[in-house]
Parts: sequence; structure tokens; C-alpha cells
Amino acid sequence: QVQLLESGGGLVQAGGSLRLSCVVSRNIFTMNSMGWYRRSPGKQREFVAEITPRGHTYYADSVKGRFTISRDNDKSTVYLQMNSLRPEDTAVYYCNTVYTGTYYGQNDDSWGQGTQVTVSS
Repeated sequence: QVQLLESGGGLVQAGGSLRLSCVVSRNIFTMNSMGWYRRSPGKQREFVAEITPRGHTYYADSVKGRFTISRDNDKSTVYLQMNSLRPEDTAVYYCNTVYTGTYYGQNDDSWGQGTQVTVSS
């Protein structure tokens, strides 16, 4: 079973920055592409960013140029640096394997608690 622990969320003004962290069980982390996802009130969980085991990155169009995903293989941790935050970025942010994000994106049993990000205007 995958263990995920997200942290780093908070309240920030528009234009501000936050850095999210997610510690992942090591046996899962090293072999999988990892992703960040988010869910806003009344909406489905959506893809934000992905990083492959080799470090290739992909982003949703809505965050491209503002967010940066990275991974520390020694710490089994994936990060999301969020700059130029907007009120529409307000959501609960989750990390998970991309496989889970693709096939179990809306199954809450497959996800951790997430971390709340609130951007005020």
C-alpha cells in the first residue's frame, strides 16, 4: 500500500508562493512517475503536474510557467513549488502515483488527506 504524506499548504495572497512536499513510501517512489493533483469545491480532482523517475516533467496548461515539480530520490519526496498564485489555484492538493491519478482519480479511498491551499485576492 502506498503511503503518502502531503504538507506545506496554507493561506497566501494572490501573487505569492508556496512549496508543497509529499513523502512517499520508498518502494513506490523509485519506480513510479509521481504527480500532483488538486480538487476545488464542487469539482473533480484534476491533474496539475507529473515527474517521471528520470526527472521528465509535465504540467497542466493552467499552471505551466508558474509551478515546478521536482523530486528528491534520497528522501523519497516530491515537491511542488507554486509561484504567482491565483485565487483559482485554491484547492486541496494531493500527490500520488500517476497510475492512481489516471485510473482512480475520483476514488477517495486511493488518496491521502491532501494539503489545503487557499489564495486570497
